[in-house]
Amino acid sequence: MNYPSSNHSFQFLKLKLLIICLLGLSLFGCEKTQPHEAAGADWAHYLGGPASNQYSSLDQINKENVKKLKVAWTFDTEESANYQVNNLIVDGKLFTASPRSRVIALDAATGEHIWTFDPSTVHDSSADSDQRGVMYWKDGDHGRILTMKGNYLYTLDAATGQLVTSFGKQGWIHLGEGMDVEGIPNVHLNTPGHIYKDMFIIGIIVSENVPGAVRAFDLRTGKRKWIFHSLPRPGEPGSETWPENYLEKTGGASDWSGLAIDIPRGIVYISTETAGPDFYGADRYGENLFANSVVALDANTGERLWHQQLVHHDLWDLDNPAPPTLLTVQHEGKKIDVVAQGTKMGLLFVFDRVTGEPLWPIEERPVPASKIDGIETWPTQPFPTKPPALMRQKYTENDYSNISPKAELVSKDVFSQSGNYGGYPPPSLEQTIMFPGYDGGMEWGGSAADPNGILYVNVNEIPWFYQLVPTKKSDGSPLSYGESAYRISCAACHGIDRKGSPSGDFPDLTDVSQRLNEDFVRQFITHGGGRMPAFDYLAEGRQEAIIDFLFARETPVSKEKEGEIGEDLQPYVFRGFQRFNDDEGYPAIKPPWGTLNAVDLNTGTIKWKVPLGEYEELTERGIPITGTENYGGPVVTAGGLIFIAASSDEKFRVFDKETGEILWEHDLPFDGHSTPSTYAVNGKQYVVISAGGSKMKPDQGGMLVAFSLEE
Repeated sequence: MNYPSSNHSFQFLKLKLLIICLLGLSLFGCEKTQPHEAAGADWAHYLGGPASNQYSSLDQINKENVKKLKVAWTFDTEESANYQVNNLIVDGKLFTASPRSRVIALDAATGEHIWTFDPSTVHDSSADSDQRGVMYWKDGDHGRILTMKGNYLYTLDAATGQLVTSFGKQGWIHLGEGMDVEGIPNVHLNTPGHIYKDMFIIGIIVSENVPGAVRAFDLRTGKRKWIFHSLPRPGEPGSETWPENYLEKTGGASDWSGLAIDIPRGIVYISTETAGPDFYGADRYGENLFANSVVALDANTGERLWHQQLVHHDLWDLDNPAPPTLLTVQHEGKKIDVVAQGTKMGLLFVFDRVTGEPLWPIEERPVPASKIDGIETWPTQPFPTKPPALMRQKYTENDYSNISPKAELVSKDVFSQSGNYGGYPPPSLEQTIMFPGYDGGMEWGGSAADPNGILYVNVNEIPWFYQLVPTKKSDGSPLSYGESAYRISCAACHGIDRKGSPSGDFPDLTDVSQRLNEDFVRQFITHGGGRMPAFDYLAEGRQEAIIDFLFARETPVSKEKEGEIGEDLQPYVFRGFQRFNDDEGYPAIKPPWGTLNAVDLNTGTIKWKVPLGEYEELTERGIPITGTENYGGPVVTAGGLIFIAASSDEKFRVFDKETGEILWEHDLPFDGHSTPSTYAVNGKQYVVISAGGSKMKPDQGGMLVAFSLEE
């Protein structure tokens, strides 16, 4: 292993796995590699299967006939929000979660409505969390759908959409129960887990003060069967990488982006996020295991088998953005089952699935030291020596935008003032360019992998800004209590100036007092809603201080309770998520801005790279295709095709998996920021995509569009 914190257990692990192997359970690579998992007529699991490899063995639609694809049916959910669902298809039925988390069952061949379940009729909740799918399990002759909204997970009868009342408490469980923390925290889940034996295994989205975990639950009763503390508790392995009393000042390190399971071996692979608070890490200096890590767990018990950390002491919101992908490669003359993990920095780490050993060396390279007293950066960060990075790793003079003279001037002017340090800029009170940026590199849509060891993944190349700001005035005097509290809890998304983000990712709050009443704002802060998490963990006085600030009032001294002001407030906060755009609103960097990549993991080389997405107005100006920012992932099939939407131009495309050539494209009603699904009903192959628009555009919807070959 590569890090001192891993070495102490590796020899014991190796011996343990060898013993298991000798007992016939074949965990230590002493059996032939596992066959490449493939979805067939059904697409019964999120991202195609427990391996999260987004591969289908269907080949009816292929290179010779793909141009004959046409719309087979559409279905309008009649909702408008981010629609990011990878839909499930089982026994001719399609199951989707609408933009507002209603579960809808359709006839997968016709789009005809069968039933709808609205979780808000059970528990009222405005928190939709960009739900990305549901889970399916068959209990004998009875199919079950597992879905989530807000704090709750529900189990439904797949035939009727009715709650299975024998599960949990009349068909549901509170996701905050069984977290091994005091009380029942306000947590939620937007990415489905996977089924293993009689369990479903899930990560969780937590607030920055709640330690993360991965858990397994009994599919019939809803009772917890095991838990892995991805943020270790004192005395547990990994706790030595945290400072004293760390649980009083941190949380997170959870798995929100999904997981993969090697079913025959009984190993689950999780990918974790940063620890909280994001960006400010003075109170949690250390490697911070198991944040920003790939961790292999025994799927039967939750016991850690091995781990690899991909970012040490994250101060930049560099969560692992997608589930691990399982595939098999030919390496040094033999077949090896591997797990591949992409990062926001456009890096691809590849490990032996059983031992955790990297296929190619990982180098610890120095990164810039902090420019702020009291905040320390970890001196090195891991970089794989193969494959090469899938995007540029630093903004330089050669990257000034070339789409117009004005764009080049803007790029040059900002760069001369800001500079760039790559993906690990030192904490500083001065603005710098964050590139690679916060939204990838890779993103949550996942990677597709075929049986030949080729991995397909889409990548963003969008520059952002990075800067910390003090929670005091420029002369060192304190801000009002309300403004300080706002900066700490709200500014990362809504900005120091409360103007939100220019792209519309986060709303403008400057006029909130004219648009909303105080009670609504108070409920939203406490319980969350849409993309906003709950802030119920904030003391009542601090919540009220934020409301006072938003409504242009001073917080009365009586509300400034002891321990809620002064040194209790962290001294620096992130100024907010802001893209680096040119005068026309395009990324202020030389294209490409989004790409689709084929990576040969047998050799650790890039097979091909092509732009993904197009701005037609720029093409008409004679500018080569730039690619666009993209969200959602690809699907690869035995028909030699890659299906992907993801781009910000409302297009659905099919690429030749061997060359990257576009073979077919079709307009969608909205951006398809989701991963498609392909399936067969009565021998006929279909592909379906959820199209709901973009978080960066005002026009959104909730349409399913299915395609098949012309008769």
